[in-house]
Amino acid sequence: VVSTDGGNMIRDFTINSSGEELSRRVVEAISGIQDVSVNTVSDATFLMHVGGKIEMRSTVPVVTRDDMSKAYTPGVGRVCMAIHEDPDAVWALTGKGHTVAVVTDGSAVLGLGDIGAAASLPVMEGKALLFKEFGRVDAWPICLDTNDPDEIVAIVTAIAPGFGGINLEDISAPRCFQIEDQLKERLDIPIFHDDQHGTAVVVLAGLINALKLIGKKPGDLKTVVLGAGASGTASTKIMLSYGVKDIVGFDRQGALSRDRDYGGNVMKQWFADNTNPKNVNGSLSECIEGADFVLGLAGPDLLTREQVASMSDNAVVFALSNPNPEILPENIPDNVQIMATGRTDYPNQINNSLCFPGLFRGVLDVRATDINEEMKIAAAQAIADVIPAEHLDPDFIIPSVFDRNVARNVAQRVAIAAQNTGVARRRRRQTDEVYATMRSR
Repeated sequence: VVSTDGGNMIRDFTINSSGEELSRRVVEAISGIQDVSVNTVSDATFLMHVGGKIEMRSTVPVVTRDDMSKAYTPGVGRVCMAIHEDPDAVWALTGKGHTVAVVTDGSAVLGLGDIGAAASLPVMEGKALLFKEFGRVDAWPICLDTNDPDEIVAIVTAIAPGFGGINLEDISAPRCFQIEDQLKERLDIPIFHDDQHGTAVVVLAGLINALKLIGKKPGDLKTVVLGAGASGTASTKIMLSYGVKDIVGFDRQGALSRDRDYGGNVMKQWFADNTNPKNVNGSLSECIEGADFVLGLAGPDLLTREQVASMSDNAVVFALSNPNPEILPENIPDNVQIMATGRTDYPNQINNSLCFPGLFRGVLDVRATDINEEMKIAAAQAIADVIPAEHLDPDFIIPSVFDRNVARNVAQRVAIAAQNTGVARRRRRQTDEVYATMRSR
């Protein structure tokens, strides 16, 4: 009982249900009771979000006038002038070296579509939370109320001095390509569109371990990619860089070949120009026959059991559309040895959270100016290597997102790759204090 007032009583009930629909029906039934009204309804997920999921905390105590004079005026003026005289000092004298901006316009949020800047904030807070929890990186949601690419580029460029990196999130294609490319040209800090490259890194990590189990090399694979969007394009690019040669992309009209007119669609044109070495044409049913690997990033129920059955023996299928994949694992025929999805309720979840916390930890530690293809491949290899070869199994090719070794391994490998490719401004610290903290939490 919360309170009583005359003949009225307010009660607080906790009800455990099996899902949203049952919860709705319970509330409806209670509301229908005579002389009973339902004031508010919440659930565990909503309660977790009350007041937001992140906050800013100070790293130094301010309890005396001396503390105040050092942390703020007048002492802070000397620090400002030190940075003015030596701009690189900002990395050591501020939080820039461990802070990234998570930038969105809310135009392609999860499977919800264009829901706007304000409605995207819970997702961006969640992203920031994962940055901190898994990578010890401070991240701040920046939700922009504009869909104009030039405005987004201008705003991010203007706020960039306060951040060591920019994570672009949930920006619809093809604008995401333009925005990322322009920011990479303008800024000397790493720019990373996670919907593209985070997915691509984890896809490659899964493929690396899948190849170990099926006993094939990248150059031997016949690969089919469903979906020529942001993640499909980035995944194809990283597979090409890794040595996968025979890749054919598909849209709803069939194979992306050089014989078709794509009406200015830059992603489909890129597929036609850079993949499909034999320039095959035809439907998915015709071209999937004999394929070793199918990567689905296009939508639900686009693969049939019969199509998958025509693939090679020991086939690999990554059906990553959420919440409903291209084909459900229970519908997979016997010739498929390895199956992965984007869902938590099946084995081998391809989850971007395996990539971005450790990747940004690594680039920040060496103050990298870019995230190049070599660093992405290093991240993928680091994720794959978390699972020892003797522990690999068709149902275990991807480590858990809660394995603290993942972000640690990714950070170290990415930092080394940044040094080896000349985009690091400083050498990786020899002490492993941060990495040990990441592993032990």
